[in-house]
Amino acid sequence: MTRLSAPARRPTGVAAWLIGLVVVLLFAVPALAQSKIAFPPLTGRVVDQAGLLDPATEQALTEKLTALEAATSDQLVVVTVSSLQDQEIEDYGYQLGRAWGIGQKENDNGALLIVAPNEQKVRVEVGYGLEPILTDAFSSQVIRNDILPSFREGDYSTGVVKGVDALIAQLSLDPAEAQARAQAVAEQQADRTGGSIAPLIIVGVIFLIIFLLAARAGRGRRSG
Repeated sequence: MTRLSAPARRPTGVAAWLIGLVVVLLFAVPALAQSKIAFPPLTGRVVDQAGLLDPATEQALTEKLTALEAATSDQLVVVTVSSLQDQEIEDYGYQLGRAWGIGQKENDNGALLIVAPNEQKVRVEVGYGLEPILTDAFSSQVIRNDILPSFREGDYSTGVVKGVDALIAQLSLDPAEAQARAQAVAEQQADRTGGSIAPLIIVGVIFLIIFLLAARAGRGRRSG
């Protein structure tokens, strides 16, 4: 059965003006925030603004990334930045990817490995076309296992190289195999997370039961 409702009243006067102002601000504020960010220019497949890589390493990475694009059409760019300019790395990476236009437009198959040493942040930003392959879980594993150990020793160059090698290995697989591998990583992380949270849930339930019993006993004493 179709439900009928009274026609909505059209806003007039001050109400209409306020609604219009809110709509304008919703679109204007993100644009202003983005315009304040000074992104480094896209000069190649490796943009080392923070100066973490020596010329030989940068050249070797460029050759690997060029070969990856030739074999798969996927575009992976390494960027190190001297500052995130008071942005969260997630927001910075998303806006940088849009500003640079990484990946083929029809496939949206670009990815960024972003390193911000001064903020101690690392992120893999991925276009929609690569999300089933470079999932959040898989990218987190690469950062945790391949990149951060070298970073903690102050060896940024080795960490970047290992991270790039791990990402290239994943992107070079058959898409079905890569998705299955990424799914397996996600399931492993979910199992570990579930195992770590389960004891906390049990403790929480025990405390809740104790609290309820104590409250019930207290009510009984007051009523008596």
